[in-house]
Order: sequence, then structure tokens, then C-alpha cells
Amino acid sequence: MLKQLEEYGAEHGCVVVMETKTGQVKAISNLGRDEKSGNYYETINYAVAEAHEPGSTFKLVDMIALLDDHKVDTSMVYDSRGGIIDYRGSKVRDSHEGGYGKVSLARGFEVSSNTIMVQAVYENYKGNPEEFVNRIDKMGLNKPLGLPFQGEGTPRIPHPSDKSWNAISLPWMAFGYGVAVTPLQTLTLYNAIANNGEMVKPQFVSEIKEWNKTIKKYDKQVINSKICSDETIKKLKAILKNVVKKGTASKLYSKDFSMAGKTGTAAAGYGTNGALDKYYISSFVGYFPAENPKYSCIVVVHKPNTSNNNYYGADVAGPVFKRIAQKIFTDAPSTNEIKDIDKKIAKQEYKYSEYFAKAQSVKNTIPNLKGMAGMDAVALLGNLGLKVKVKGIGKVKNQSIPAGEPLIKNSTIILELS
Repeated sequence: MLKQLEEYGAEHGCVVVMETKTGQVKAISNLGRDEKSGNYYETINYAVAEAHEPGSTFKLVDMIALLDDHKVDTSMVYDSRGGIIDYRGSKVRDSHEGGYGKVSLARGFEVSSNTIMVQAVYENYKGNPEEFVNRIDKMGLNKPLGLPFQGEGTPRIPHPSDKSWNAISLPWMAFGYGVAVTPLQTLTLYNAIANNGEMVKPQFVSEIKEWNKTIKKYDKQVINSKICSDETIKKLKAILKNVVKKGTASKLYSKDFSMAGKTGTAAAGYGTNGALDKYYISSFVGYFPAENPKYSCIVVVHKPNTSNNNYYGADVAGPVFKRIAQKIFTDAPSTNEIKDIDKKIAKQEYKYSEYFAKAQSVKNTIPNLKGMAGMDAVALLGNLGLKVKVKGIGKVKNQSIPAGEPLIKNSTIILELS
């Protein structure tokens, strides 16, 4: 996390790794930059305390609502209309200039098209926006997680009954604006998809002990036993996997291990000076392995440097997620069945039989090692009781004791390799 914050000159950021089934927070880091020294320190628990507009990571809420309310299917085709749609004089734009043409809802999510996701939500809920908002409330995103310590940020989900509700509230919610959630809340939602619909409360303490005696044990707490149907979860898992495989996070794709998730890039900070106060919040949230999720993870970076026009979630936050996933896979590799492990390879068999024959033919004299692979020659001489010094790499070019000389144990032979 620190490496990425320094590289992008970001103001602050956070990352959380959570165990999918239990909600246990396995690792958390919150780093903010000191304006005087420029160094980063852990002073504020941003992951828990900071509620902000999430941007495109909130689009998962759209998909859950649309699919579970049977409004549309993932194959429904929408026109991105050149990448710009006007709602009451306010424009919704795609980050990709010119939009994405006519694509399915699933593809719209994978490439994070604002115009397509907003159309889908607005067309299906404009007559009854309360239905959409109630779905969000049912997921538990309208209230704090209820963590057992002070300082948790307060989420904000607008409601049609609010005085501030207006004509663009619904379309803006559809691409993660006008709402506020904490990074830990967003992670909890994505973790629920990874956990087949069961939303579990993030847990920071598993038990309290006095020496070897357990004083108190904290069991898994379920916030929502089923946030959506199994059919919806199956579709969402496939789409989230495709985001990494062929969507906005395709740079993170690796054939060696599978990940699933969503990028987010939210423009924030519009103040009295308008665009002059604008900054970006880059994020990536997901889980791994994609097929059998064991961990979920969120990375959020505030105010990355925009001088190189590279402030998107996939570029800023995504690499942190990938490095963490790689680290965990390295430390705790999954067990994979290796097929054809006993299959014989002709070249290897020939080399071994050649080596074995030479080893058996040696009696009491130094063997002819020229042309033999260096590591084979070292093994052969070592087994004969000789000390070996090697110069160079490759195959034996010269040997300090000629072939046919008497073999004297513990004597030193020098091999020159080329």
C-alpha cells in the first residue's frame, strides 16, 4: 500500500483483507501523508471511519437489485448513446470517449459503463424509486455495521421521502454518487457475494485470553443470511470474474490464479471553486480465488496524482490487490492435483540412463567427464568421494585430473565448464 501511495503521491489510503466465511479481518492498513514531511503514517482508521462516495464499486448494488427484482437479465442490450446521457440538464458520461455502443448489461458492468448502468436502473425504478432504495436498505448499507468500538463512519443512502431528493438522485445513485459508505461496508457487501449470499459482520477480535485460558470467544455474526438469490449470485460471480478477465481490471488478470472484483474511480471534492477542488478516489474490491473464495479485499486510494492522467481504480488500487493476492497464494498455496506426474519424458530417460551407465562403469579410475552436464559431473564425482571445484557454467570442457588416472578419495578435481 505504501509503495503505491508514494508512487502516485496520494493523500491517503486503506486496504483490508477479510476471511470470506468468518468475516475475520486478517490484515488492515491505513496510511495518510504528513504534509510537512511527506512521509506516510497510520493515524486514522480510514477503512472504518471514512464514509465517502464509492463510485463504480456501488454498481454491484444495481446488479443485485435488477436481477433479484427480475427487472432485466444480464443479456438485456442497452445503447450507451455515444457515452453521454442527459438527465434534467445534468450529464452522465462514460470514462471511455464515445461510449461502448450497444452492449449487454453484463458487458456494461464489466467495462463499468455509467450510461448503461444508469439507464438500466432509471428505466426500471423511475416509477417507484423507493423500491430500489428499499433493496439497498435490505442489504444493510443504510446503517453502520455496528462494530464493537468507537469511530465507525455513518453511511448515507438518500430516500425519496428526504427533502433533498430530486430528479437526478436515482440516476446518480446508480453509478455511486450521492451516496456514502465506508470501505469496510463495501467490502462486506462483496464478501457476501463471495460467501454465497451470507453477509457476515467484520470481526477484529476472535477471542480474549489470559495466558492459556479463554476469557471470551467471539463467534461469527451474520448480518443478513441471504442478500439475494442463488441464481443472482451465480450470475454476479461470473460477471465479477469477467471484470478481471476481460473488463476494466484486465491488466490484473493472471492465468496462474483467479481473482474477481470491481474497479471504482469516483470524482470528489467539488466545492466553491467547482472543478478546481476536484480530486479522485480510486478503488478495487473483490475476492480470490474466484471459484472458491477464501479471502476478500478492498483497496481505496484518495487523491492520487492526476498529472499523467492515470488515476483509475484498475491502475492505482488494482495492483495493491493483486500483490496481496499473490503474496497470500505464495504463503498458503492451494492444493492442485498435478496430472501425469508419473509420465516418463524420453529425453530425461535417455540422459539418466547415460548418467547411470557412466556411474556404474567407474571402477578405480577417474572417468571421462567431457561433454557431461556440470551438475551431473559434480554428483558423479561427489559419490565417488572426490572434492569438486567448478569454473563456469554448462557442460564439462576440461578436467584437472585426466580420465584414466587412479581415483584417490578426498582429492580435489577442478572442472572447467563452457
